Amino acid sequence: MLGAVALLLGFAVRWAVIPLMFTMLVAATTVHWHNGWQAVHDLMSPWASEHAAGAIDRLDRAKEILQTHGNYDWLTEHGNFIISNNGVEWAVTYLIMLFALFFLGGGRYISIDYWIRLRFMAKV
Repeated sequence: MLGAVALLLGFAVRWAVIPLMFTMLVAATTVHWHNGWQAVHDLMSPWASEHAAGAIDRLDRAKEILQTHGNYDWLTEHGNFIISNNGVEWAVTYLIMLFALFFLGGGRYISIDYWIRLRFMAKV
């Protein structure tokens, strides 16, 4: 929790992302890897999972149930339902974002790291 707060405030960003990068690597290789690349099933993708057709069928059935017994228009007012494939895609995307934070830092003006460095450089 302290790492999340540090990231939010821009304090010790490079140190805070290291355990998060490790977590994403472990998650991608142990939890998501066997599901393939896709985070969301898409039959048109060149990396479609062998389970994609079944997932699309289940999604269509779920939509029918919601249209019959639920308020489907309200539920889909701001987006559509999806079937998550739980693939590697999101874990790798988060890992890339964490690498960017690791190499670029918290940024200027809105991170505590910037202001600490500015204060320290002024005294030297």
